[in-house]
Amino acid sequence: MAIIVNLDVMLACRKMRAKTLAEHVGITEQNISLLRSGKVKGVRFETLEKICEALDCQPGDLLEYQPEETG
Repeated sequence: MAIIVNLDVMLACRKMRAKTLAEHVGITEQNISLLRSGKVKGVRFETLEKICEALDCQPGDLLEYQPEETG
């Protein structure tokens, strides 16, 4: 996948547990887990905004683009 989710990194930097983030954002721990693993097809801007607010970060801190290798 070309989009890498760095949510684990931000959680570690902020010393926050996924459960605490889920409570702040208002989504389930299961959805946080799916997002952390990159197994989601999309994320609502509203959810992304709440995650950034809770972690005091920018969307670019959470999402990274890496082109897939061809060949």
